[in-house]
Amino acid sequence: MQDQVLKKGEVLILVFGVNHKSAIIETREQAHFSPEEIIEALHLALRETGLKEAAILSTCNRTELYGVGNVSDYDVLRWLSRNRNLQFDKLRDAFYCYRDLQALRHLILVSSGLDSMVLGEPQIFGQIKSAYSVGREAGTVSSSLNQAFQHVFSTVKRIRTETAIGQSPVSVAYASVRLARQIFSDFESKTTLLIGAGETIELVARHLGDQGMGEIIVANRTLSRARDVVKNFASKIILLSDIPQYLHKADILISSTASQLPILGKGAVEDAIKKRRKKPMLLIDLAVPRDIEPQVNQMSDVYLYNVDDLTNVVQDGLSSRRSAADAADVIIEQEIKNWARHQRALNAVDTIRAFRKSIEILRDMEVEKALSSLRRGQDSEEVINTLARNLTNKLMHKPTTRLKLASEEGRDDTIHATKDLFGLTAE
Repeated sequence: MQDQVLKKGEVLILVFGVNHKSAIIETREQAHFSPEEIIEALHLALRETGLKEAAILSTCNRTELYGVGNVSDYDVLRWLSRNRNLQFDKLRDAFYCYRDLQALRHLILVSSGLDSMVLGEPQIFGQIKSAYSVGREAGTVSSSLNQAFQHVFSTVKRIRTETAIGQSPVSVAYASVRLARQIFSDFESKTTLLIGAGETIELVARHLGDQGMGEIIVANRTLSRARDVVKNFASKIILLSDIPQYLHKADILISSTASQLPILGKGAVEDAIKKRRKKPMLLIDLAVPRDIEPQVNQMSDVYLYNVDDLTNVVQDGLSSRRSAADAADVIIEQEIKNWARHQRALNAVDTIRAFRKSIEILRDMEVEKALSSLRRGQDSEEVINTLARNLTNKLMHKPTTRLKLASEEGRDDTIHATKDLFGLTAE
């Protein structure tokens, strides 16, 4: 791929990343940034890639770098590979990179949930806004990327307002509860243990409550945070350290935390199964990096699902969102054209500024001459006529000379452009 030349006044937007479509969960785990790591990673990205601006989005389904600057794929591959200790060849096989209008289109698709595993899911919009805010806080998002994000935000709001993309109750949280409902029909007699207290767990708790779940236990690092999020749904709130005491009571366990290490290991689940006397357990791990050790899936009487396993579950009931996605595509194309038009207009700013300055210089010179004539007592009507005539002649001199030359050289495009610029008729 040839590097693109960054022209004066041009915004070269770049999107680089891996997601649930391009990379397996192990690769996404390695590429993942915790919230505490992002600000340092942003500064490293600017320093090591040559980008002028940057923001990072890192969720369970994707890690993406949004930037402004003229850099190669290799520059960004090398940065992410080194920063995340990822094998270069493995990353090269899984990454994607978009630039300019394709980058803006991808960012809109991601922000509106149209590129999500669950079509139209709303949580991603808040995550994008958070990535933008962190970039602003870190000082790595300034004028160009700020303009791009603002245009994306207004487009997503338009999509949400003008289409039904977010009306059907489909999300990873919803899919988890739906899967649990398929396995356990008698929710009223079951107990669910939820690990975490973020937005996803709040949605899970809400859906479980709507489905009549018998008991909901929520485990989190801090009790106060858990109470704030799930106080209307939880039967009991415990600390993470209390999980071994309650794990055997859980028929269903759903986990979604930001932990960089597994919270639940094979040994703890084995102990719980023994206490349950082989009664089956459903474990759903919505976190990336994963909260539950993959080895748990080797056990009998335990059914472990991760975010990738939910793909088939969420396909049902998406027909209305797919038709809404078609309507959203029309809006996106309109807004992409609006953005392109705006960027092209920005390219004329320097020319307009120089043109205005040259006209103002001529004006000030002729006005000074006119004022001098008036101070000498010259007739005011004659002074005004002279001012108008001199100003007209000087304004017309260069354009007239160049138009005559263009005509002599057969450059009809210049003649047509002049007519269009000044709104002249063919006559």
